Amino acid sequence: MSATTAAGGNRIFSGIQPTGNLHLGNYLGAIRNWVTLQDSFESIYCVVDLHAITVAQDPAQLRQSTREVTASLLAAGISPEQSIVFNQSRVPMHSQLAWIFNCVARLGWLNRMTQFKEKAGKNRENATVGLYSYPTLMAADILAYRATHVPVGEDQKQHLELTRDIAQAFNQAYEVEFFPLPEPQIFGSATRVMSLRDGTSKMSKSDASDNSRINMTDDADLIAQKIRKAKTDPDALPSEAAGLEGRAEAQNLVGIFAALADRDVDSVLSEFGGQGFGVFKPALAELAVEKLAPMGKNMRMLLENPDHIDNILDDGAARAEAIAAPILAEVNEIVGFLGAKPQS
Repeated sequence: MSATTAAGGNRIFSGIQPTGNLHLGNYLGAIRNWVTLQDSFESIYCVVDLHAITVAQDPAQLRQSTREVTASLLAAGISPEQSIVFNQSRVPMHSQLAWIFNCVARLGWLNRMTQFKEKAGKNRENATVGLYSYPTLMAADILAYRATHVPVGEDQKQHLELTRDIAQAFNQAYEVEFFPLPEPQIFGSATRVMSLRDGTSKMSKSDASDNSRINMTDDADLIAQKIRKAKTDPDALPSEAAGLEGRAEAQNLVGIFAALADRDVDSVLSEFGGQGFGVFKPALAELAVEKLAPMGKNMRMLLENPDHIDNILDDGAARAEAIAAPILAEVNEIVGFLGAKPQS
């Protein structure tokens, strides 16, 4: 039986850090596509709290952020019945498989990971071992379920390549065809959303100005207010996408409109070309409120009932472990660990 067949056909795995309230960039860049994937893949979505502690965390805030991110996923349309939703630390197979992969991966592979260099910065000697070996845990996250596809952004492509290298190295070392080589699931509709205050910087929770982003918890009035205050330029909108070149803020706002309306940029510009932001911004505000305000309301309702969120994570963790436990048992048998035999 091949690994892909063992995984039940096409299985998606993706994770998201519990870094507090999510924003429009998270939604348009990833979560909206995760919702769509539920209809064509067996989908496993994980709040990666083990990855979160590669940098210092306040324990109480980490618990709250885990609930907030879970509420964001649910409010955006991810179904806990249709998909598996859980937090990573609840399923011990992630950590156990990561150690085995630490003994398969090569230092040279990890030394090439650009994200570690960016996050460690000049203080590399003070970075944690966890931050350095983050990619092997990511490989374990994916391969603990023998996932066949992984939705990835630009910043994670290198880590997915490493996951494929680790899977291949394991298979070769033990002369098995056990792990699949997961394929990237890349969406043409994934939108890179920039700051509302600076069109050259990515929208980020860490930005000091709350007006730089639209949070998923923002209500209708706040969404409209932030769009009205968004930075623009004095020129009218062009009639074609090429005319946005060098106009970072205009390009960002038009891109947000196109993504929320499920249209391409040229289609939006054919409607608004030649008009100024005095016309465009109110239309964008109305669209954003229509699409995002109901999600914010649902999220706030969910957060008022943390026990309900915890129950969803409990159920998701049990379902995730039911998949991962027999896979790890097979891995232990392949590696030569003495213990319980995998079920046939």
